[in-house]
Amino acid sequence: MSQSLQFITPSRAPSFTLPKFPRISCTRFPVINLPKTKRSIIITPSLSSFLHATSSRSLPSGNAQTGAAGVVSALSVGATGIEVDAVTEAELKENGFRSTRRTKLICTIGMNVARINMCHGSREWHQTMIERVRRLNDEKGFAVAIMMDTEGSEIHMGDLGGAASAKTEDGEIWTFSVRAFGTPRPERTINVNYDGFAEDVKVGDELLVDGGMVRFEVTEKIGPDVKCRCTDPGLLLPQANLTLWRNGSLVSERNAMLPTISSKDWLDIDFGIAEGVDFIAISFVKSAEVINHLKSYIAARACGSEIAVIAKMESVDSLKNLEEIIQASDGAMVARGDLGAQIPLEQVPSAQQKILLESMIEYPTATRAEVADVSEAVRQRADALMLSGESAMGQYPEKALAVLRSVSVRIEKCWREEKCHEAMELLDVGTLFADSISEEICNSAAKMANNLEADALFVYTKTGHMASLLSRCRPDCPIFAFTTTTSVRRRLNLQWGLIPFRLSFSDDMDANLNKTFSLLKARGMIKSGDLVIAVSDMLQSIQVMNVP
Repeated sequence: MSQSLQFITPSRAPSFTLPKFPRISCTRFPVINLPKTKRSIIITPSLSSFLHATSSRSLPSGNAQTGAAGVVSALSVGATGIEVDAVTEAELKENGFRSTRRTKLICTIGMNVARINMCHGSREWHQTMIERVRRLNDEKGFAVAIMMDTEGSEIHMGDLGGAASAKTEDGEIWTFSVRAFGTPRPERTINVNYDGFAEDVKVGDELLVDGGMVRFEVTEKIGPDVKCRCTDPGLLLPQANLTLWRNGSLVSERNAMLPTISSKDWLDIDFGIAEGVDFIAISFVKSAEVINHLKSYIAARACGSEIAVIAKMESVDSLKNLEEIIQASDGAMVARGDLGAQIPLEQVPSAQQKILLESMIEYPTATRAEVADVSEAVRQRADALMLSGESAMGQYPEKALAVLRSVSVRIEKCWREEKCHEAMELLDVGTLFADSISEEICNSAAKMANNLEADALFVYTKTGHMASLLSRCRPDCPIFAFTTTTSVRRRLNLQWGLIPFRLSFSDDMDANLNKTFSLLKARGMIKSGDLVIAVSDMLQSIQVMNVP
């Protein structure tokens, strides 16, 4: 199921730190304060009417529009000494600094971050996808990062006997069973992965599939089989989560006993470490303990490479332990669909705000509600929007992506024109004096950029930390983030407003700026007279200058 997510990125890894997302002070769209840890935000909406059939996907990673066939131009790198995303470069040349989309997009599979969902497919298939993403990065000059999303050990359906989906109708009787069926399986029969399912349910219980996309009422129990009548029809998808409600309350005792990371998840994590993915997202996180355990495991197995751990907030337990989970993790996704199956619907908006498009599964246009949903996420200045099912198996993946892209660009443009990017109240995230200095420098640089209407902010960062601090300020102008390593460049591609470049630079800021100006002017990405404000990891100062 596609879902609306919020992604909060703290700075835990020693060589790659990401700041806490601050409170947004816009009075029309208030956001509740988050715990005092370093974060950034991503929201992944769902355009569910694009979901139905599997098709091949293109992997554009930048901010520009692609052509009708999804083709993007390749970028010549190496000869110029600087690397930047191909489509971003094309957009900057064509439309200028202010045209770039600040909100990033995550797709299964593609755009700024390629998500691989371990609920589906074999490890061999996912390995092929990873290889394709990396090959396109090399050939096209993209910087697409890879996020591996674990399955988790919550109760869920099987694979529908190989079918991509199944439609339900009101009043139909379906059988949910723990039995293993041969081929072909009985009509309207679904496997459940939890052996105690038939024992735990009671006649009269309400069974929610995929966060409430389809609803059933339990009518009869016959041994290992549970007969259910469809009360709210929709589309069933393989591996969808199942939740039980009884007398208006969630039945959560059994799920609470299941481990957060299953034995299969550990094998998938080993696979992700071996493949060098950039992010590992852990499903149904209940406490900080599992995050700390996993990060220790990755540190021992990853041989020096940095893999960020993302906690998926999908249960009531996640909300109860929200602060400690965010403190421990490198980021947090809020899965609104799954969360909505575990709390009353009227509480979902406030839960989403605290942690900060479902009709496009089968239809090629978004509903007004879905567009409004995306718009609100962009207005809250989330780092990114994510598509899952719509782009993974939908009938209209490119149209779903086009909706996200066009709505994001339009809302961002309106906000800039309305001067809604007023000063933000930022919580302190540094624990050392040097960190506090870096925060103040970035806060001041962002304010100067807004007040002076600078064309761009430049940040030279080896770890990504200063770029993240600038991103959380949400300045009006784009942020050119220059880093020396490919892995940091990929991870920065996830954060709001950052345009990551790979560039060799020294501790001499004057030399770095002269080199950068020369390279970017030669590529037509900047011009003489552009106003630039620069900061760096190496020099605790702010430099303001016009491009010579």
